Amino acid sequence: MFTNMNHNKQIAYVFALSLFSTSLAVLVIVLILVIVCKKKPIESHETLPVKACARVYPLTNIDAATDGFNRLRIIGEGRLGTVYAAVMEGGTAGGGELVAVKRIHPRLVLSNAGFGFSTILKSLSLAQHPNIVPIIGYSEAPGERIIVMELVGMVSLDFYLHQNPDGGSLLDWTKRFRIAAGAARGLEYLHEGVAPNIVHGCLKPSNIMIDVKFCARICDYGLSFMAPRETRGLVGYMDDEYWSERRGGACKESDVYGFGVVLLELLSGRQCEQGWLVKWALPLIKQMRFDELLDPRLVVPCDIKHIVRLAKVASACVGNSRKSRPCIGQVVAILNTLEIEVCS
Repeated sequence: MFTNMNHNKQIAYVFALSLFSTSLAVLVIVLILVIVCKKKPIESHETLPVKACARVYPLTNIDAATDGFNRLRIIGEGRLGTVYAAVMEGGTAGGGELVAVKRIHPRLVLSNAGFGFSTILKSLSLAQHPNIVPIIGYSEAPGERIIVMELVGMVSLDFYLHQNPDGGSLLDWTKRFRIAAGAARGLEYLHEGVAPNIVHGCLKPSNIMIDVKFCARICDYGLSFMAPRETRGLVGYMDDEYWSERRGGACKESDVYGFGVVLLELLSGRQCEQGWLVKWALPLIKQMRFDELLDPRLVVPCDIKHIVRLAKVASACVGNSRKSRPCIGQVVAILNTLEIEVCS
């Protein structure tokens, strides 16, 4: 995909640093990545090629691609591990390939020793859809578990909504409806379009990437097995049943709940902290107090019927028990219609 290794490293560094820069830097990197993405357009679901099983990377290759896991290459940190921008040898046309490398926290590696990491990653890597970030490969060695994912000009929804001072205003209502529908389609594919079905286990804005065309792509799916007892980053995005000893655990219904919380963040622009967002937002939706609910960074349209419908979808996702919660397919049907009506 790239023909000059030094040029590749510059792109990786710029992408990594852009996540912590000002909004001006974000705009600059987006322009650069538009050029990159033209070389590798995202294909429609119908034209995606059949994918081979995940590649197995020697740890020495991973180490070289990340410059020894250099902190300057860090583009994200979460409950499972640290993510680095990397350039892997052997890309298309003999050049390097820009990827995201997730290095699992050592304590999680130790607690999951012998769990079948490679078997699960091979299965997850078969998933391919325009609204998910594909897993390219993995690496495992004593004390190390590495996941290699595609990286094509993307930053997280969390960055746009909550980290970049100007990010929220960049996501106008049209883009937010498109992001909501795209993320829903990605989750529907994981739940219903791939065998075996995949439960995400931790759906939230930091796990929804936004590409240069403002298309939503879900990442970090199916990895909850790595941290079954880790609660950091889950509070507020998992339903009450998840925390119950009798009915606990991640499932499709808990994913739908997390998606509903994401919709509330898109509507309000507010972060979900310790679960308070749902308790705050539901009464406002029920009482139609949208002047208090909606993101103050955006102009409220004169006709808010589409926003009201989106809010009702969010309410259905988070306001019901697992038994009466809609499945993601029902959510997709509504959001696809809203996307057509708002974005066309």
